[in-house]
Amino acid sequence: MLPHVNESRGYLACSQVCSYPASYGRQPSANITMDEERVPRRASLKEGHSPARKPSPHHHPRVTFLTQPEVVIIESSQANRPKNRIKITKQLRESFPGTEVTDHMLSEAAKLFSENYGVWGKASPLSGKRVSFNARRLREQCLPDGVATCYVRVTVDGTLAGNVFACRWSCNGMTICWITQLVVKKDYREQGLAGCLLNALREDTDDVYGIISSHPAALLAAARAYGTTIERVSLDFIAENAGSIMKASPISYVRDSGLRGTLFDEKDCTGLVSGVDTKFLVDHDEPLEALERIRERWDWPLGELPDGHEYLLIIRRTRRRSRSRSVPKSAGNDIVS
Repeated sequence: MLPHVNESRGYLACSQVCSYPASYGRQPSANITMDEERVPRRASLKEGHSPARKPSPHHHPRVTFLTQPEVVIIESSQANRPKNRIKITKQLRESFPGTEVTDHMLSEAAKLFSENYGVWGKASPLSGKRVSFNARRLREQCLPDGVATCYVRVTVDGTLAGNVFACRWSCNGMTICWITQLVVKKDYREQGLAGCLLNALREDTDDVYGIISSHPAALLAAARAYGTTIERVSLDFIAENAGSIMKASPISYVRDSGLRGTLFDEKDCTGLVSGVDTKFLVDHDEPLEALERIRERWDWPLGELPDGHEYLLIIRRTRRRSRSRSVPKSAGNDIVS
């Protein structure tokens, strides 16, 4: 899920993943509830490998575009906390319509991105330097005027730990919810924050979820958050709908990215199955390491990741059913970065 930009003007990312101060300017007002955090556990596709947990009455947080931000406080446990990660004791999740996002909030989001996304690759003239973004470009790319947009952030013990931006539009009678940026601070990864953020975007009116990302773990988390697994994603649905959905997008990098992969051209030789050419020359060392780990447990359906390209994932919404026969909930969360 990344915007189409060149090195000189920065770039948006969806490859990381969820936190922030409770107030910027006016105090947010909304229902405040206490819930148990769902800390990710090492996952397996085999049933019985994930310990049973009591369902929470707020198991699937929803976000609605309101004139007032929604605030949810989530108490956390320390179970199965990954090594070398900061212990999470309390999360504060806030949801804002795009029109309520302040410049100060965007400055903090840009700082989170710039410090945690990655570095430019060897093919870039900026090789080795950190990929950065500023608040102005962030607003232009993620919160364009006249478009339904949303921002969700999670603060852990008062520290901005992650956030997600999304945009909605209509196409062929469907409501599209597109993740335009997903970032989690490195110290708080592998603790379920990606799923927390992605689930907070869900709306009853959504028909399709989409994301472009160079990081396989972000796609794994998105598939899980939106009712499927990466192995069960419908490639036929992507092949039939990607072109029209992306052309209808109000987000320039989505609209302008060229489709790549054998789904769209059987003669394609990039190694991709479903992807886009963003000409975004970020270093792929970390995403490829994550892909190697993912392939040890899942059949990866989206192909290889050539330089300057990113994966494309489009998910048709499915209604949630009983979890008795489903993949463990933590699947896809423990390696998100």
